[in-house]
Parts: sequence; C-alpha cells; structure tokens
Amino acid sequence: MKKIVDDERLIVKCCSLYYDENLGQKEIADILKISRPTVSRLLKAGRVSGIVEVKIHNYSDKEFRDLEKALEQRFDLREAIVVQDKAEEFNQKNEIGYAVANYLMRIVKKGDRVGVSMGTTIKQAARYVDVTRPVKAVFVPLIGGVGQVASDIHPNQIAMDLANSFSGSVKLLHAPAMITNPALIEQLKEDEGLHEVLEEMDHLNIALVGVGSPMDPKSSVMASGYFNEEKLKSLGKFNAVGDICLQFYDDYGNTEPFICNQNVFGIAIARLKRIPIVIAAVANESKWEAILGAIRGGFINVVVMNTSCALRILKETEELNA
Repeated sequence: MKKIVDDERLIVKCCSLYYDENLGQKEIADILKISRPTVSRLLKAGRVSGIVEVKIHNYSDKEFRDLEKALEQRFDLREAIVVQDKAEEFNQKNEIGYAVANYLMRIVKKGDRVGVSMGTTIKQAARYVDVTRPVKAVFVPLIGGVGQVASDIHPNQIAMDLANSFSGSVKLLHAPAMITNPALIEQLKEDEGLHEVLEEMDHLNIALVGVGSPMDPKSSVMASGYFNEEKLKSLGKFNAVGDICLQFYDDYGNTEPFICNQNVFGIAIARLKRIPIVIAAVANESKWEAILGAIRGGFINVVVMNTSCALRILKETEELNA
C-alpha cells in the first residue's frame, strides 16, 4: 500500500485545490483532513513528479476532479471521490474499496469512533487499509446481525476487520438487525452489553455506510431474509429508492412512510445527520437514485462512487440546478 504522499490521486486533488482554486495550505489541510506538513509534502511531490508546473498536467485525473468538484458544489458535500468504471462488478467493488480505504487512512485518527454498516462494497475497504503505525480508533457496528446474508458482510465482521487493519478496538452488537416486537427492542436496550454499544453510537464522529437499492433482486435487503418480494412491493408503493442500515427512504430522503424502519435494532437513520463525517460507497450506476435520495435526506456527506454513477446523478439533476 502506498504512503499518503505517494498517492497520485491525492497529490492531484491537493495541487488542484492549491493552484487552481487558490486555497491556502491550512484550508486544504482542513478539507482533506490531513496535517499542514502533509499538504506541503503533497505539493512538493506534485512539482517533483511533473504533475504540476503552473497548472495540472494529469488530464485524466483532472477529469475525475472535475466530476468530484461538480458533485461537491451541487450537493454541498464534504468530499466526493470518483473512480474509474470497471467492466466486472467484483473489480468495481475492489476499486471502490481501495478508494474508501485511502480516504479512511487519511482521516481516521487516534480516539475517533467509527460506525460501520453492512455491505459487499464496504467490506472491501478493510482489505486495503495498511497503516504504518497503530491508530487507536474504536469501530462500532451500526446495526445488529443481518439475517441470512454472508457473515463477511455483517456489520460486526466489517467492524472487526477494520479494527484489525487499523490496530484499533471494536465494540460488537450481539443482537439481530430487525425485531418486530417493540417491547423486546426496549428490553434489549436495557441489556448492559448492548446498552454500552448503543451508547457508543451517540459519540460517533465518522460513519461508513453501504447504500442499497431495495428493489434490486440481488440487494442485501433481499438477501437478509427479512423482506420477501411482497413486502418489497409494498415499499415500492411509497417510492422507496434506497436503504441505509435496513432503513428505507424515498427519492427526497423522506423516511416517514416506512413504518418498518422502527424495527431496526441499531442506529436510527435520522441520527446519521448528527455524525460529522458519513461516507457512502456505491459501485453501480443503478444505485444513482439511492445515493441521490441519501444526499437529499442529509444522511451522508462524503460519497465514493464510480464514474458512470457520478455522471448519471449530475445528468438527472441538471435541469433542477439550471
């Protein structure tokens, strides 16, 4: 794994902010969540490598930066990261996972509390995290165990994998993700071990979430076993376009019509709005409505996506922002 100062994409982004947007090194450090000396080293690396003379010469990366900047400005995002399209779904998820890992290595610091949801895309991130020294952060699953899905994409497992990669610690949530009995939910909240994990969720400063498309037959929602086709069709009547932590919303981020959201044992989707950095990772253009609804709902403020998904979102919202 490359060091931060060897990350060409980050060098280009840093140089673009400095030379094209005339931001100071302190401003860039705040935006990219890195130290000011690291900004200085990245700028030097840009000059030494020839990426920068007076303007940026790496035009392929500049095209990515233009897409990222368009997303950031249109939707007031903290940061957008766009990666190259890949023909194979597995390779695309690896590409997204690599980008997420680089972002996490840049921002996660000692003492951070990082919430983690489920998902086949975000599970890849832990594979690519490679830190040179331990980062004593705490990783917390955002919901309980998810039905029948593969164990390696359970929130507990992803939280453990990330904790191992960062040499941090983990809190495990030993409860099912969905409970239909409200009285049982309240009873479980009083359990000492579970209560401790739920308390941690009130102190998260970073969250990493997958974004689902509930109407996709291959979705994690469908694989969970909690929802059959009939239940999903009923969600479709209320225009459910996406889910985060098994909680549904429509194309404008409204969650009120979806009573089943109350059955989730874990963080309520509305509480994501209180977390300073919420990263969403998607690897498929078909999820453009899901990611757009999540942005509009204010649930996420950092996005990592492939090029075609970014282009689709910008195209579909072009008239609204004309």
